[in-house]
Amino acid sequence: MDLGPKGYKSGFVALVGRPNVGKSTLVNQLMGQKVAITSPVAQTTRNRLRAILTTPSAQFVMVDTPGIHKPHHLLGERLVKSARKAIGEVDVILLLFEASFPPGKGDAYIVKLLKEQKAPVVVVLNKWDLVQEESIELRKKEYKTFLSDSSWSISYCSAINGNGCDDLIERVEMYLPLGPKLYPSDFISDQPEKILLAELIREQILIHTKEEVPHSVAVKIDRLEEMSLLKKKSLKNECTAILATVFVERKSQKGILIGKGGSMMKKIGQSARLQMQSLINGPIYLELFVKVVPSWRSKPAKLSELGYEEN
Repeated sequence: MDLGPKGYKSGFVALVGRPNVGKSTLVNQLMGQKVAITSPVAQTTRNRLRAILTTPSAQFVMVDTPGIHKPHHLLGERLVKSARKAIGEVDVILLLFEASFPPGKGDAYIVKLLKEQKAPVVVVLNKWDLVQEESIELRKKEYKTFLSDSSWSISYCSAINGNGCDDLIERVEMYLPLGPKLYPSDFISDQPEKILLAELIREQILIHTKEEVPHSVAVKIDRLEEMSLLKKKSLKNECTAILATVFVERKSQKGILIGKGGSMMKKIGQSARLQMQSLINGPIYLELFVKVVPSWRSKPAKLSELGYEEN
């Protein structure tokens, strides 16, 4: 085990907040590279992804949790339960708000939830770059009043352009306990490669289909191996073969995903391959299949098969 220099710190940091406040984007910004998937669609994150940031003085194991929201099906219930469980298992909590809006009822629910646990909380007013200059003082006052009965510190940052992120890391480090490195210095995530690849495919589906299919889609990697094992004669060079199944709930959604003459699926596959290059060196052969499983988000066995276990 790498103990690090004297006074080294390490610990788990949970990013918590409502859907679409920028948790995954902030993780990627702090990491300096893409680890978590992002999209304009709310509730993008489903797995409690752990991204590992190692600096000369500390190691931060960042837990990107699903957005806390009112669930409408079994999958939603499991996601919210997963996020709430993470809150009780970490050393520091980053509570994200979307600074371009004043605090609301959903934010108040999360604040109440966090006051019931002991871990220190650092409030992050994300998307601060979107706050109009004439509204800055008002917005600061609104959140200070909203959080007036807590002792939590407030940071202002932008996960998109990185402003304020260095100061945020320094502030979080203050709360981390002394301890050795929990992972080797070159680790960026502890997620299995298949999970990361499936998430990259799902991200491209969310981006390209917008509101047409998003929350009823899931991806499972069926095979991941060297092309030489598959003996694909149509390809001259060896590459990594990835065969994946995309699950939807309705036939109409399958039609949207495939597109006219397979155009949408081709577009999704091309974009996903580009993103996969950050994880896999060399060419990638990606084949996607679409399968309709009615109401899969409410079926315990299917949720477990897709990795959405009950915690």
